[in-house]
Amino acid sequence: MTHGHEVLAMMQGHSYSEKNLLEAIIEKFGTEERFYTCSAENLTAQELIDFLKEHGKFKPTDDGFTADVGKVCEH
Repeated sequence: MTHGHEVLAMMQGHSYSEKNLLEAIIEKFGTEERFYTCSAENLTAQELIDFLKEHGKFKPTDDGFTADVGKVCEH
């Protein structure tokens, strides 16, 4: 399993739509990879995106969104 922080780190400096982000996660980590966070585990890529969105980890950009580095926990 991969920690969600790795996805947020991958996003820094890049802007995504939800579809682009899903494609980028699958390209980097594979279709079968599962993710965990500080409070959830065994998430699919789409479930991770939904989780991060619900927890305010994204900030809007002109053409989508990126990781909000100010809201990434430090552990």
